[in-house]
Formats: sequence, structure tokens, C-alpha cells
Amino acid sequence: MKNPSYFLDMPENRSSCVVFSSPHSGRDYPEAFLKRSVLGSDVIRSSEDAFVDQLFASASDFGAPLIKAAMPRAYLDLNRSADELDPALIQGAKRQGHNPRVASGLGVIPRVVANGRAIYSGKLTMDEARLRIDTYWRPYHSRLKALLAESHAKFGQAILVDCHSMPHEAVAMASTARNTRPEIVLGDRFGASASTEIVDRIEAAFSTAGLVVARNAPFAGAYVTQTYGRPGRQQHAIQVEIDRSIYMNEDTISPNANFMAFSKILQQVIAEIAEIGSEPQRLAAE
Repeated sequence: MKNPSYFLDMPENRSSCVVFSSPHSGRDYPEAFLKRSVLGSDVIRSSEDAFVDQLFASASDFGAPLIKAAMPRAYLDLNRSADELDPALIQGAKRQGHNPRVASGLGVIPRVVANGRAIYSGKLTMDEARLRIDTYWRPYHSRLKALLAESHAKFGQAILVDCHSMPHEAVAMASTARNTRPEIVLGDRFGASASTEIVDRIEAAFSTAGLVVARNAPFAGAYVTQTYGRPGRQQHAIQVEIDRSIYMNEDTISPNANFMAFSKILQQVIAEIAEIGSEPQRLAAE
């Protein structure tokens, strides 16, 4: 299924309450956008979670839907609030207190890509900003909300797995309790967006696959986990960040020699996570 703002892979039999979401893997770059940008086509892709949608493509095989962005993060960031408008980029946008994401140029319509490189030479109009939000942001989140509501209605709970990738340099200074660099970072906003049991089981799925896992450092989750994580209402949201260097060449933005092997590892992890969501009665009672 396709909407201008997203692609949706639905399972033939929805046997899991888990919903997988990939909000930063979009790569439909409008020609007008590329012409307007001062960046080259390779540089502008540097903030994209390239190939994450492909890595999680097997979700529907295990009874869970996968919703994935069509538009790229540099054009519109689905992991931001629609109100996070950057006055330094958008004409007429008002300052709304200190917001570190907006201040750094990473609002709902980004001003910069990775390493602070400016996308535009001038400002955008408020009408253009609103058009992007109305055309792409609102349909994506409307469908995501509906998927979670459907899971909750059918299974008594909903588990959102928000799928991302992180630059290798982002974890270069991070370490786990074993003093090893994490390959996977799970974000549950320090326990606010998901139950400990569910996060423990997701961590175990990655760890059993031989991956080094950390929690909430350096990424604890952003708008999606903050908005949709309501563990008291049996709706859980967990952000998953994967070290890009495991499966891709970050300089050329292309799959590396390990891509297929890692995809197979992830397939087993996805199956185990989906299995968590096939036990609604036991988990919903706790």
C-alpha cells in the first residue's frame, strides 16, 4: 500500500501487536528540492537512515505491519512535532522557548543535515512549510496512530518499534557495562515510553543474535517514542538505533559486504520481537 507520505507493508495475517516504523529511511527526493538545495545529492543523504526499511522488510512475514517514510528526512522529519518550526529557516515562525533540536537546525523541516551542513541558502515561506506538513507529516502519523489503535483493539496492547540507524562516530565514545562499543541502542526514554519487561525482551533478542546492546545513550528516543509510548495504557514505544557501519559504507551510502549477513541476523531478531506481541493476554494482564 502506498500514500504520498509512506509505504505500508501489511501482513496477510496480523498475528502480532507489534508495529514497526521507519520514519527516516525515505529517499524520494523531489527534483525541485534538490535544485533548491546548496548541497550535492550525496551530502544531502547523510542524515538519511539509508536501507533501514530494507533491513526490517521481513516484519510482515511475522505478522506485524511495517510503515516506512517515502519522503527523506532532509525534506521533512517525521520524528519531530509538527510545531517544531525553525525561525532561522521558516519565515514567520515564532520562537517557542529553547528547543535544542530546533536550535541546532533539526526541526520538523530541517535546516541542516549531518555535521551541521546547511541545506538552503535562504528561507522557506510558512505556506511551503505547512504544505509539507499537511501533505506528508499528517498522513504518516494518522496511519501510525491507526495501526497502534488496531493493535490495541485486537491484542489488548500495542508495541511500537521505531527503527533508525546511527553514524558510527555517534557511538565511538559510548560504551556498555562491559566497556564495549554498542552496536544497538534501545531508547525507551529512561523507562517512560515502555515497560521494562518488553524492553528487556527486545534487548535479549538482539543480544542473543550476538549484538552489543546499550540503552538510552547516546539516544533515548525523540518525538515518536515520547508521543506514542504510554505504558500505563498498554501502548509501548521503543526506539532502535543500529550502527550504520555494520551494514553500509557511510561515505558512499551503499550496502557493504556484510549487508546480507546482517539482514539475516536481523530477520531472526524481528521474528522474536514479533513473537513478544503475539502474547497479548499474558502481557496485557501484567
